[in-house]
Order: sequence, then structure tokens, then C-alpha cells
Amino acid sequence: MKIIRVFPRKTTMTPSDDYVFIGDPPLWRPRADEVHVSVTFTWDIEEGYRLHDAWANYYPIVRLGGPALGDPGNGFKPGMYIKPGVVFTSRGCPKRCPWCLVQKREGGLRLLPIVSGHIVQDNNLLAAPKEHQEQVYAMLRAQRRKVSFPGGFDARLLDDWVADQMRSLRIKELFLAADTKAALVPLRTAVGKLSFLNRRQLRCYVLIGFDKDTVFQAQGRLEDVWRIGCLPFAQLYQPPDRYIEYSREWRNLARQWSRPAIMFSMHKV
Repeated sequence: MKIIRVFPRKTTMTPSDDYVFIGDPPLWRPRADEVHVSVTFTWDIEEGYRLHDAWANYYPIVRLGGPALGDPGNGFKPGMYIKPGVVFTSRGCPKRCPWCLVQKREGGLRLLPIVSGHIVQDNNLLAAPKEHQEQVYAMLRAQRRKVSFPGGFDARLLDDWVADQMRSLRIKELFLAADTKAALVPLRTAVGKLSFLNRRQLRCYVLIGFDKDTVFQAQGRLEDVWRIGCLPFAQLYQPPDRYIEYSREWRNLARQWSRPAIMFSMHKV
């Protein structure tokens, strides 16, 4: 079956084969059995509905779905809705962080069949049983390319055994997370266990703008993450039911602390 996949916007994870399109139908359109409009971000939902109607003018079967519309991710087809090389070995998460939609969309942690790839996008791989993790790391050791963990590791679950597994891999990037001030303590411990990775390899998601957060407080946490030894990646909070138009001060802070060149320039490293 030939399926066209349509996305409201392009990201670093968007596939790029001949049956992938961004936005409206082009003048030249391939033959296909179905069109799937996939919406990742809640602020693109309205555009997703518009694209559904636009593509329905040319194809009889057009389906609308994706994470923003509550897709629990029960199945995973490599290269289908996300670029080749990216894999999910689990879905969901046992945690219920108030700012995160994973539990609401995907439910608790559940394991998936392990397929070959060098970019592991699991929401919480370290929450998976040790046996499952062992199989994932064995698969990654067989990869020709350096491996990445952009899904993010829970620093509290990163013990000596996990650190030894990371030491056995050729790592390009590994993301941790520090979404609160309290998260800095386990982050510091995890970074100590991963001392064999340099700052460019050791990234850290930092949630900013949530609840009563201030620019001053957010900048302080970002500086703390830098001092601990990670390369921060600031993420401005967006709720599921509306889009927040942040001030220029917030946007500038997020921009500065998500671009490595700016961060290294600020710290003269």
C-alpha cells in the first residue's frame, strides 16, 4: 500500500522520501492509496484539519492523526512518520509530571519490539526492565553510526550499570533533563557517572516558563546545568489547550540556551 504522509511543518525528525510532503498538495502528486496527515504539536492542530481538507480534494482516503491528536503510538514503523534511523523501543512513561503529556497520550510504560536504528527516541528508556535495556544496548553496539538518545534519560535512574553500558557505546549525544530546581541534585550525580562524555555529548533539557517560573529563575537553572557540565537545551513550556505567546525576553532566553554556539560564546570556552 502506498501512503502519502503530510506534516504541517518540517523538523529534524521528519522523514524525507518521495511520499512525504510539508503543507499543501503540490501541482505534481504521486499515486497513493491513502494520505495520512500527522500532527506532532498541539499548536498545529488547526492547520492539520485544514491540510486534511486540502488533500481530500485529490485523494479519497485522508486520515488525520499524530501525537497532538492523542495517538498513543501503539505501533511503530521505522521511517514511516519519523526519519530512518530513529527507533522507539518503548512507549509511555511511569511518571506523571504535571508539565508532560506522555502519560496522558501514551499511558504507562510498555515495551515494543526492538528494531535496528542509531537514534533512540524512547520517552523513558531507563524505566524499562534491565533485560529490555540490555537488548537495546546490544542492538546499538552493532550500529555503524554513532548513537543518540534524544528522548532523554531520567537522571535518578542512571546508575553505575547504565553508565557502564553507555561507556560501551559510540555516543554522539545523550540527553538528560532538569525540569525543576530539585532535579539538579540527581543531574549532578548522573553527570559524575558519565564523566567520560564531554559537554557537547552530554545535553540536558531544561523546562522554562512553567507555572510561576520567572526569567531570572530560569536563567539561574540554565547556568546551574552549564556549571554541572551539560550543554543545556531550553524548552519553553506550551500547554496542550492553548498557545502561549511569550515575551521577547523569554524568547531570547530560550534562543540563547538552545544554540551551542551562543552558549559557548557566552562562557568563552
